[in-house]
This record gives sequence, structure tokens and C-alpha cells, in this order.
Amino acid sequence: MKKRTYTMLGIASVIVVGAVVALTVFTDFGGPSTKSSSEKNQETTQSTVVPSKSTPQSSDTAEETNNLEDMLEQMTTEEKVGQLFLARVPESNAVADIQQYHLGGYLLFGRDVESATLEEEQALVNSFQEASQVPMLIAADEEGGTVTRVSNNQNLVAAPFQSPQALYAQGGWDAITTDTKEKAATLKNLGISAGLFPIADVATDPNAFIYDRTIGQDAQGTAQYVTTVVKALKEAGSGSTLKHFPGYGNNQDSHTEIVTDTRSLEELENNDLIPFKAGIEAGVDSILVSHNIVNAIDPSLPASISQPVHELLREELGFDGVVMTDDMDMAGLANFISQEEAGLKALQAGNDLILSSTYASQIPYVLQALEEGTYSEEDLDASVLRVLSWKEELGLLAE
Repeated sequence: MKKRTYTMLGIASVIVVGAVVALTVFTDFGGPSTKSSSEKNQETTQSTVVPSKSTPQSSDTAEETNNLEDMLEQMTTEEKVGQLFLARVPESNAVADIQQYHLGGYLLFGRDVESATLEEEQALVNSFQEASQVPMLIAADEEGGTVTRVSNNQNLVAAPFQSPQALYAQGGWDAITTDTKEKAATLKNLGISAGLFPIADVATDPNAFIYDRTIGQDAQGTAQYVTTVVKALKEAGSGSTLKHFPGYGNNQDSHTEIVTDTRSLEELENNDLIPFKAGIEAGVDSILVSHNIVNAIDPSLPASISQPVHELLREELGFDGVVMTDDMDMAGLANFISQEEAGLKALQAGNDLILSSTYASQIPYVLQALEEGTYSEEDLDASVLRVLSWKEELGLLAE
């Protein structure tokens, strides 16, 4: 495939300063239906939950869609599959792997930024973009507080970004808005398009694993937080990601064990799903699905590889943006199913992006499934179009 005539969004010339010292950094990228993903997408466009998803296209939007479809038609199957992987930057062969596997994006962790200067980090990101046929989605977990990949490096930001709770205590929603825009500017200055936040989990128990990363308020307060952050990110041109669908609750840490959520569907609907609905209505770009087994929706599989969980998100909540898994290496999934099978299972369930370190073995497994017909070209194309659309919205495919 010939090199695309699209260019990466230019890197800004200023760096913005965050505040206060970070705490411990976590390793987090932060009944089945017989319907195909393409059928589900058609139904989703008719949803009344989010009218903006089903309104008629403007001529500009229609032209953009046609351009992306033309772009899709030029891709080989291997190039399409590669677009569905937001890979953790490998310790070696990072540039070569972009070219070999046609990766859709890279996720930066602490080791990828910890001692770099501004110029070195910009050069690293540029090297990834220059190696890619299609501009990559570059992301890094930058929630603030306990999860701060970029701002932990004082060469890049004077002090780590504060947690949502600390910010709210200092200045309410105005402080949240200001901080979000500062994060977006800092990330954009480095060529990073998405900070994989805000946290949409409702947690009011200080002893809960997820509590310190949340706004620490009830469902309505969390919904207001999510709405505030999503709108600020959209205004700043930075990607937004709600996590961890369908809501973590006060459960244990799925980084270290298989977690089962025993709450009723009524509890989820009246509490945990409220912030996700608010985020969708605010125009969130993407939603990250947890590895928790949610008994009320699907007692047999972790949410990230569960078709019923994704049907709830697509059909009931009306979300038609990019859906991604949590980190595939987390014990909540890795102790449940093999990595190769999990990558394919996640796509079959309805995900568009796989957050993975084992893409080298997962991608061939997906390609084999396409040949055998257990994963359809139609579903593949639908996911690739959503990923490309997100890149288009972020300005990564600007001509």
C-alpha cells in the first residue's frame, strides 16, 4: 500500500505546567446474541438515547465518510486488522513492528517517557508517525493523581497532575475544566492525541480499589464530572475515553485477580450506567470496557470479551464510537483465557481497539479467523471505520 497523503497534526510549541506530586502509578491502560456487529450498528443508528448519532449527515460529514471508505478500500486485510490494535510500546523493534503489523496506535507507559526531554519525547512520537502508513493514535494514561504517565517526568511537566478529588476540593468544576485543558495542551505538545480519561466509575467507599482515581461522588456527581471533562477535551481537540464500562463499583483490582461483580442489573442501571449515559450525551469519543465478570449481564465471561455487555453499550445506551478493551495483560483476563484467543474474542464481542502487548501473536490469530469465517470482513470494516473516524476527528488525517 502506498504511503498515505495524510499528515500528523502539528506539535504545539508550548508546554503547559501541571501541579503537585503524584502517588503510586498503577499499570492500567489505566445471554449471548446471534446478531453480527454490523447488524448491531444498524440498530444503533436508530437509537433515541443519543440523537446526535442518528441525525442526517451534513455534506461535509458525508464527504468525510466517503473519504474514509475510500481509504478503507485501499487497505489490505492485514492493514485493516493492524488498525484495531492500540499496542503498548515494545521495549525493542518499536518502529519495525509498526511496519510489520500496521499497528493502529501506540500506548505510552512510564518507561517510554520517564527520563526524556521534551525534544526527545517529541522525536520518539514523530519516529512512530513517520514509520506508519496511516497516522497512529498515540495515547498515554494521564488521569491525574495515582495514574500519571507523562506528568511524572519533570522534564515534561513541572509537577504531576492532581487527582480529580483534589482538584474539585480546590476549585470545583472550574478547576476540573482548567486542569483538563492543561492536560490536553500538554499531551498535544508531545504528539499524544488521547489521555485515556475520564474515570466514569462511581465509587464512594474510600477503601475501594478504584476510589482514589474517581471523583469520589455519587452517580449524579460522577455524571457531572464526566460531562465536564468530555466537553473540555472536545473543545481542546483531545481524545476522550470513559472507563471502566459498565462500572467498576467497589470491587477488587482486576490487575491482580479475576473479579466478579454480583450487583443486580437494577443497581447498575440506577447508579453505574448514569455517568456513561452522560458521557455519551456529551459526545465522548471512546469507551473502555473492564475485565470484571458482571453477573447481571453475563456471568460466564469478563466484560471485555462479552457480547451481551457490548450489546448493552451499543443498543441500550446508543454508543457508536470506538469501544476498546482494558489492558489484555491484566490478570482479570489473562488468568481466564489465552491472549491469542482473548484478542479475537474481544473483536467478536464488539470491541474496535485491543489494548495489547501480545499483538504479534494475536494479529495472526485474527487473520486466521477471517480466513475461516469466524470473524467477518463486514465486522472488521465497521471497526476500522470507527477507528479511522476517531483519527479524523482528532485531526490526525488532515490533508
